[in-house]
Amino acid sequence: MTTTRCPVVVSHADGAVFTQGLRSFFAYRDLGIRHVTRGRVGAHVIRAVPGEGAKPTWHTHDLGFQMVYVLKGWVRFEYEGTGEVLLKEGSSVYQPPGIRHREIAHSDDLELLEITLPAEFETASAEAP
Repeated sequence: MTTTRCPVVVSHADGAVFTQGLRSFFAYRDLGIRHVTRGRVGAHVIRAVPGEGAKPTWHTHDLGFQMVYVLKGWVRFEYEGTGEVLLKEGSSVYQPPGIRHREIAHSDDLELLEITLPAEFETASAEAP
């Protein structure tokens, strides 16, 4: 039996490229998973842009899975039905599909890993009516 396999993907920190992404106060480093999974899975490192604070706006994401793992620093989120949650180095959070949330604040040295299914997804404003 023959199976089709994805190539091994290696991404090293030295020489890593961070680009502008969904939020202007964050820089994003794609880990190459999106390409080999044909968009089914996204994995990237998100880094705070020093001196740029959070802009807390309620929003939702149209996706099937989202988790965040803090590599360095801290971040404070607020989730509808849960309240504020502080994540520090080594903390993780699973954000259920479609949950209304916002980022309240973060440290200038914040770095986190985010994994999503799919890689590309819609973000919608969810401010209170």
